[in-house]
Amino acid sequence: MSDRLQDTSNIWITGASSGIGEAVTRALARGGHRLVITGRRKGALEELASVAPEQIRCAAGDTTSKQDLQAIAEELEHDGDLDMAILNAGTCEYLEIAHYSSDVIEKNIHTNVIGTARCLDIALPALRRTRAKGKPATIVIVSSSAWWFPFGRAEGYGASKAALSYFAHALRADLAAEGIDVVVVSPGFVKTPLTDRNDFPMPFLVSAEDAAERIVSGLAKGHNEIAFPKRFTWMLRILGALPRPLIDRMSASMARKSNNEQESNG
Repeated sequence: MSDRLQDTSNIWITGASSGIGEAVTRALARGGHRLVITGRRKGALEELASVAPEQIRCAAGDTTSKQDLQAIAEELEHDGDLDMAILNAGTCEYLEIAHYSSDVIEKNIHTNVIGTARCLDIALPALRRTRAKGKPATIVIVSSSAWWFPFGRAEGYGASKAALSYFAHALRADLAAEGIDVVVVSPGFVKTPLTDRNDFPMPFLVSAEDAAERIVSGLAKGHNEIAFPKRFTWMLRILGALPRPLIDRMSASMARKSNNEQESNG
């Protein structure tokens, strides 16, 4: 059992107003941890905080905004040292190739990559102070398993998650000497307000509550890579390991099928 999740850990969670972030907040609150939760919807955060008002404090803001993050920085030290930052805030926008727009790529990259990177402007100094006292310090970056295979329409989302995972793994290498752990979470399809907008079948869909339990369990066990559900993530890994010409043919075939289904439904 890892000592990452101590009885009174101080944890910052972004993207906490719904989906995985909300479910992780509830799971960690049940474990007795002290939480600072961030999201853009202040009302939703306050409603979530009411579940455990003595343990949860709201710090509303946009993680892509340097100004908002500087205001949040003070909250991270309110109850003492920051032990863990769970950087979960993200978005998913799909590209319709017939109406190509680089704006879709930019929105995914800006929220998923730049927003996460900017969170470390305030989280990393706080975590370093924790490590200086000999305590565990952990960065958790919620990526996705989607980038392991080139799905049609996911040029922006998949690219952003590929960049985010590379960023996290490189960060792990750089921070190893300081003893700061970097955990990468790679979920498959999770039922959230974002995936509720999807217009295609989502195999092995899990609930946000299930996802949260897997994440918290993985953190408690000291895992640096948390990927789930296993049947889906292993399938993607296997597909991604096939020869490139075969991957290209499979990906193009799936994209054509998806486009044809959209046209017939339209």
